Amino acid sequence: MAPMGIRLSPLGIVVFCILGVGVIYHLYAGVLSSRFASFKQKTTVDLRDLLALSMDAAVQGGREVKRIREDNTLDEKSKGETKEGASEKLTLGDLNSHRKMFYLIKNTYPNIQVNSEEHANAEGEATLWTRIIPEEILAKIPGEKEVPANKITVWIDPLDATQEYTENLRKYVTTMVCVAVDGIPVIGVIHKPFTGYTAWGFVGEGSNVAPRSSYNTNSPKVIVSRSHSGKVKSFVHAAFGNNTEILPAGGAGYKVLALLDSTDKEQEMADMYIHVTYIKKWDICAGDAILRSLGGQMTTLKGEQIDYSGSEGNMGGLLASIKTDHKGLVKRLPPWE
Repeated sequence: MAPMGIRLSPLGIVVFCILGVGVIYHLYAGVLSSRFASFKQKTTVDLRDLLALSMDAAVQGGREVKRIREDNTLDEKSKGETKEGASEKLTLGDLNSHRKMFYLIKNTYPNIQVNSEEHANAEGEATLWTRIIPEEILAKIPGEKEVPANKITVWIDPLDATQEYTENLRKYVTTMVCVAVDGIPVIGVIHKPFTGYTAWGFVGEGSNVAPRSSYNTNSPKVIVSRSHSGKVKSFVHAAFGNNTEILPAGGAGYKVLALLDSTDKEQEMADMYIHVTYIKKWDICAGDAILRSLGGQMTTLKGEQIDYSGSEGNMGGLLASIKTDHKGLVKRLPPWE
């Protein structure tokens, strides 16, 4: 009697192969999924990783900002008015950038608080961080910097200088991410979508930007808001004299970069940055962190440190300087209520 054997039809072979591939895929996907799950559920966060992630988020958001501006598909709307009565703009660039930035960070670290200027009404992005840390970060920050996740607040501005964005004044536009620990800014990223330039600072660890060699505080150039100016000109003249040069500009990120050394020909240079009206913390947190990483300061007009936890706004005005006697500058300012 001939020995019995198992014979599969061609269809059976195909089914068997498909099932085999499926099993391998699910096993592999399961390993990846479990690794991401364990990573996401960590109760501590490596700030070096979070810096790299913040840079990636700012760049990805910036790509959306640039694409929508160049395609001229802004879909411009109004969010209402500021406390000073100026119109607050909202564009597709703001919303798309928000979705890219917010969900990239939140998908990677679900346990940390992320505050954004915008709110996504559509389904979230499924993007996951590549976990690649740029060489420029590894060179300056060789080791891990773990902190408890519940101490972290991330502030993101998906499109700083929306008013100027709608006017096609591209040089003022930035995307920004800031990481605060216990309300103190420690990591700041400011990205210029239309040039690809990215500035970052990590307090106590390093930065890829630097202050200029000197600053003039006797006859300073003071950079101020062009769209939310309030009474800033009279305030500055009262402090530093009527001949003080005032530079109106858009975007808080752009204004902070004006205090630093730059190879960008479109970037104006200033000796200090002053703001006298209400301003949101996602506008200023990244710049505050970068200045701190370089020994500079950003305070209220009374010289108080700004707390980046709790409420989203800063009512106390703003003075930013670097390589100067900051307390001395505060004393020169008119009384502030």
